[in-house]
Amino acid sequence: MKANSFPEQETLDKAGALPLLSRTLEWAKINSGTTNLEGLKAVGEMLVDSFSVLPGTVRLVDPEPVEVVRSNGVIDHIQRGQHLVVSVRPDASVRILLTGHMDTVFAVDHPFQQIEELEPGVLNGPGLADMKGGISVMLGALQLLEQSDVADRIGYDVMINSDEEVGSGSSASLITRLAKGKTAALTYEPALPDGTLAGERGGSGNFSVIFTGKSAHAGRNPDEGRNALIAAADMAVRLKALHREGLSVNPAKIDGGGPNNSVPDHAILRVNFRPKSLEDQAQAQVALDKLLTEIAGAHDLDVHCHGGFGRPPKPIDAQAQKLFGLVKKCGADLGLDINWRDTGGVCDGNNIAACGIPVVDTMGVRGGAIHSADEFLITDSLVERTQLSALTIMRIAEKGGL
Repeated sequence: MKANSFPEQETLDKAGALPLLSRTLEWAKINSGTTNLEGLKAVGEMLVDSFSVLPGTVRLVDPEPVEVVRSNGVIDHIQRGQHLVVSVRPDASVRILLTGHMDTVFAVDHPFQQIEELEPGVLNGPGLADMKGGISVMLGALQLLEQSDVADRIGYDVMINSDEEVGSGSSASLITRLAKGKTAALTYEPALPDGTLAGERGGSGNFSVIFTGKSAHAGRNPDEGRNALIAAADMAVRLKALHREGLSVNPAKIDGGGPNNSVPDHAILRVNFRPKSLEDQAQAQVALDKLLTEIAGAHDLDVHCHGGFGRPPKPIDAQAQKLFGLVKKCGADLGLDINWRDTGGVCDGNNIAACGIPVVDTMGVRGGAIHSADEFLITDSLVERTQLSALTIMRIAEKGGL
């Protein structure tokens, strides 16, 4: 498809002069797995420097406390990295939110640390697609916006968090605050290799169910014990029976147990729910609450549940359809055929949509095999996706909304 000629073309043509690839590679060379606080600090400081080319304020925000259930059942707190926040023209009548994440799924000791060329135009490396390339696209789009004659018609906040890959527990409230009052939001998760975007997303909930029984000698008085491991296994089986169309239930791990000659008095069941709709989510919560009571009674022990649905399902409402339509039209003007499809994955777009803000959450680079050592970035998509985002933002500014 041949791109059309349109007023914004001259500004968009400047995308090729931006350091889109070089800064992506620079950021990706630093391991910034969610638990690597030193690496996140280094990348965060680099992002502060890079985003300082924009007008407005650039700052790093401390993470909020995050609770975790240790394998011994103790509820503890874990430390996350700081989050980047940029605010430009906060008093503008039209304001949008752009989000991304600086963390990756690769731990500091993971063997996948290097960047290499798989073939001309395709690079393999940790975080290239998910999502340091996306952050570069986001910044590039804003750089083009600031060179346009409509920049003063729109304001924006940028949020790049350090814990998206583990559910955004320390940044969820920050996302909610920044989403308030926005016309629309763009999130820079990678698109599929062919450029397809994510449409509706299911939700996700993670729970740790703690079982506290009573220990006893396995030979002398086993019936006086209350076996926490058996209770956990029983609940895992009953939870899996809830699995159906519209609700995926995955009992994933049981911590606990002990010596063969002792009735185990402690176990923790980790389980993930993936509801397709808010109704499915509500039904899952009711079923979980019911099972907690039933298991406690059936096994005569204490059961405590920790966790929740951190990512609500993301439907496509009328406003979201308008935003998708705008992106598709901008793509057509650039010679791109933009389509979208539903996905079972989750991201910060779920949380933004839950605030009532229309969001397209795969505005990043084209790539694939994310979360694996085969992750790849299609380098041509850096300019392509930068232009798509810039044109979308300019059109929102020109129209004064969607």
